[in-house]
Amino acid sequence: MLSAGGSPPAFPRLMRHGRLGIALPRFLHGKVCSAEWRGADTIPEKVTGTLRSTDLVEREYGELNLKERLGHLGHVRIRQHVNPLSSTFSAPAPVPDWKEVFRDPTLPLMIDIGCGSGRFLIWLAKKCPQEKNYLGLEIRHKLVERAQFWVKDLDLSNIYFLFANATVSFDQLVSTYPGPLVLVSILCPDPHFKRRHWKRRVVDKNLVDSISRNLVTGGQVFIQSDVLDVARDMRAQFDSLSDIFDPVDLSDQNVPCDADGWLLNNPLGIRTEREIHAEFEGGRVFRRMFRKKEISSSM
Repeated sequence: MLSAGGSPPAFPRLMRHGRLGIALPRFLHGKVCSAEWRGADTIPEKVTGTLRSTDLVEREYGELNLKERLGHLGHVRIRQHVNPLSSTFSAPAPVPDWKEVFRDPTLPLMIDIGCGSGRFLIWLAKKCPQEKNYLGLEIRHKLVERAQFWVKDLDLSNIYFLFANATVSFDQLVSTYPGPLVLVSILCPDPHFKRRHWKRRVVDKNLVDSISRNLVTGGQVFIQSDVLDVARDMRAQFDSLSDIFDPVDLSDQNVPCDADGWLLNNPLGIRTEREIHAEFEGGRVFRRMFRKKEISSSM
């Protein structure tokens, strides 16, 4: 994250922890790490003296008290990478009965694509119970099961998590929703670093076209990644539809950005778990928000 003056904060020099391959500040090199990285939605339980990145997650999401609400599911271990092109995920997700899923299915809808553990979306839903409905799409079934357990335990009626491959199911799901789609977030998706795996990245032309068709005029798309190449790729996909989308900072001068147009802060009020981890490691998160233009009927 950049400082108000636009320059990155000073961080300790990083070294690689030999056993886990996790970057540690030099003065902490050799400290014990309590757990290995278990995926983008799970923060490494890295011990830095008395502070771990998981502790920061618990602090930011402490009011939800989710750590104590695991019930029969216990600790959920998940695969770090999933191939969305696998035949396992090729079938569209069944469309739920929206009247059963949400108390009021006519409310404006926010969709979080690749919602991971779901904490971020649950926090938003709890903060704004009367304003919006929230739908989390996640390709890892165990995470969906646990997130739905939390939703029921917290007695929330404006949020639902669905096991779905967004690239396959997005259009079918959104087109049946009774209310308007006002916000889509794609936050730190799997980077699929190897070039031969880039085709697995969730943001592709088909998904962007589907979002552009279903998003209400004035609706927003929020993208972010702690991997610059991924952030640039997502940004380019929406920049290519400049006749449909505008960056929000062009119309709102109060949105703080750096010289390259990256938002300096998460505009939704709380950091995702991946953001917390990345910034704890001394990294940076690249954010961009777009707004759908009013399209002339003559176009």
